[in-house]
Amino acid sequence: MDFQTIDPLTIGAVIVAGLAAGAAVYLFVQLRSFTDAETLAKLAFFRGDLGDRLFKKMTADAEFRGKIEKMLDPKSPKPSGEALRLLALLQREGRLLDFLLEDVQPYNNDQIGAAVRDIHKNCRKAIQDHLVLEPVLKDTEGATVQVPAGFDPSAVRLTGNVTGQPPFKGTLQHHGWRVKELKLAAPPEGQDEFVLQPAEVELP
Repeated sequence: MDFQTIDPLTIGAVIVAGLAAGAAVYLFVQLRSFTDAETLAKLAFFRGDLGDRLFKKMTADAEFRGKIEKMLDPKSPKPSGEALRLLALLQREGRLLDFLLEDVQPYNNDQIGAAVRDIHKNCRKAIQDHLVLEPVLKDTEGATVQVPAGFDPSAVRLTGNVTGQPPFKGTLQHHGWRVKELKLAAPPEGQDEFVLQPAEVELP
């Protein structure tokens, strides 16, 4: 056969057909290999060691499935509102937020003083009813105190000329407060803790 007389397009078609046939044979062989008992056993080992256990855990344990679904949920979870419970209490009992967010500049000192007296009384009672507080340092303000080495910086804040290494000696400006006991009940199920006080609508 004289290859020089064969049309180049024909040669190209033959090559493409050969490649297609080879790919089909390769795919057929691969598909058959996945039905081989030994290959399936290997796949089951790698898949089943973790995947099957996770699948069984999710189908049998609703709580675990919920946690996995939350992890895969693209929406960011809402932050906890536990830290707002005391603020909500002070607002409910003493209207603290209303006072702090009110523009008091138009009022005279007598008007502000009268309002502060009631707010102070109600908020003080709310704190005493729900918190047990104790001073961080037992000394009276103005006393000379010593801050030892290894002190807790979250409990004692140094001010002034802070140089060198502890122990330090200085004047107590404020004894600090530490919560010894917190008595705040959890809100009812389903209540939005980010609502510090619900809007009040009076119906006719």
